[in-house]
Amino acid sequence: MAKVIMVQGTMSNAGKSLLVAGLCRIFKQDGYRVAPFKSQNMALNSFITEEGLEMGRAQVMQAEAAGIKPQVCMNPILLKPTNHVGSQVIVNGEVIGNMKARDYFAYKKQLIPDIKKAFRKLEEVADIIVIEGAGSPAEINLKENDIVNMGMARLVDAPVLLVGDIDRGGVFAQLLGTLMLLEEEELAIVKGLIINKFRGDKSILDPGIEMLEKKGGIPVTGVIPYMELSLEDEDSLTERFSHKEKGNIDLAVIRYPRISNFTDFHVFEQIEGVSVRYVTSVQELHQPDLIFLPGSKNTMGDLKWMRQNGLEAAVKKLSEEIPIFGICGGYQMLGNQIFDRDSVEEGGSIRGMELLPIETSLEKEKMRGQVHGVINTIPGIFAELSGRSYTGYEIHMGRTQYAEGFSEMIGEKTVVNGERENIYGSYVHGLFDCGNIASVMVEALARKKGISMETLTHMDYQSFKESQYDKLADTLREYLNMEEIYGMLREAQME
Repeated sequence: MAKVIMVQGTMSNAGKSLLVAGLCRIFKQDGYRVAPFKSQNMALNSFITEEGLEMGRAQVMQAEAAGIKPQVCMNPILLKPTNHVGSQVIVNGEVIGNMKARDYFAYKKQLIPDIKKAFRKLEEVADIIVIEGAGSPAEINLKENDIVNMGMARLVDAPVLLVGDIDRGGVFAQLLGTLMLLEEEELAIVKGLIINKFRGDKSILDPGIEMLEKKGGIPVTGVIPYMELSLEDEDSLTERFSHKEKGNIDLAVIRYPRISNFTDFHVFEQIEGVSVRYVTSVQELHQPDLIFLPGSKNTMGDLKWMRQNGLEAAVKKLSEEIPIFGICGGYQMLGNQIFDRDSVEEGGSIRGMELLPIETSLEKEKMRGQVHGVINTIPGIFAELSGRSYTGYEIHMGRTQYAEGFSEMIGEKTVVNGERENIYGSYVHGLFDCGNIASVMVEALARKKGISMETLTHMDYQSFKESQYDKLADTLREYLNMEEIYGMLREAQME
């Protein structure tokens, strides 16, 4: 039986994902076999395992921190919102269908056996399992049949660390209010409080901590400073979407309402002199050096959104001067037509942006799999990418063909280029993480502008992420009471 500990938060974006990753890294460094776990994740950023199964990227990030391969048992339930009231429900990596929120709320208790089975599978390979909660355990309207916060903690007898975000204000009310709304048996398993994202002199905070411990009856296990890290985060409330100043090389990512897998562009954020801006309007677009059309959970709906707010017309006009690169749903949008005969999204068909000579038919069966290969010969500004090796993964509802004749299926593991140079598309997520692909693209854009990127280095993105995990672990060791946390670990008892 693995030892187990759980991190819950007072709200979304309190820092649960990074704390779990940091603890995973610390336990790994201390010689333990450690694995992350989140019973239910709601996210549009997902990943495909070696077995072709789908899981949330937050647990992939945490698995990387733990030094192990991601497995779908780390995230047995994934909800991918399709609209404001419903989600695609993925269980053990497989789509079981779309459900309205009310229907899923009534259904989710049937998934407890799947959660137990996934957890037991992790116990076979881990000495310690670090569990992440979701949102807040004090959402009283969601507590019935809870499977992700206190319900999960009680299911596996996990001690709980409760984390609050001081950067957004009201951290004492967050923590005390959460404790007040917990039931007596839930309160008994909260073993430590954590104040996260603190800026300033901790001595000024000490009187508040004293009062917090007195009123809450639970010790403060750590006060963690605001950390400048470049690691993947959950796709809600992400700070990456905030306004950024333009760099020497300015990359614009169209942020449609159902943007997914925007992690594809994180590697560019690590290159000095490069800005990655997420834009939602023509006014924000300006004159970038490259426009990315990212993945989408609703390709047709997001294309309509671009068409209605003028972004489609603006992108097409700019395509005469700068390269456009579509990934997955963005790739589908670049074609002549998207057909939805089986009502996978909205039914019917929609005219594409007509920048690539392709047509896409959405299908009920999701295409999933890890891929590797060599980029085919492409012209234009990114011609130097031709012949370079890549690895990544595909995850999409749809097949794409050349528009003329439908006789040849496009290799979905390649980058394709249209009749007009510098319009590119691919189904491969993670394409830019490979080797020095991102650096080569930035160099090409710099040459076009006649500027020198003297500080540009062909960085190894995986090595960079490893350094970030170590930095995270070092910070947590300094500001968390790890002796107390090790004391909290105990044998997990399945009910």
